[in-house]
Amino acid sequence: MFMSTGAYNQAHVIKGVVAVTCSTMLRSEQPDEFSKFDGLFDEAKQKLFEKAEEKGGDGIVDVAFNTEVVRMSVAPKFLVVHGYGTVIALPR
Repeated sequence: MFMSTGAYNQAHVIKGVVAVTCSTMLRSEQPDEFSKFDGLFDEAKQKLFEKAEEKGGDGIVDVAFNTEVVRMSVAPKFLVVHGYGTVIALPR
């Protein structure tokens, strides 16, 4: 299984699009712990691979990630990573 932020310029079959969202809450005693984004990216990549396998894919291309810091009015803030891409299968 492979992942790429670019296109795949050889014969392939598109199996569909996959998307995931991962999040974590920042504790009030450490409100600027943005290094937690690293773990969220790893979690998002793993979930994308799992979804691609479910679709019978060999890889994911045109992968993109969006990050967000969500602030709630009465609750702590959350770090959120959205990831998506196109699942492809290679000819056998």
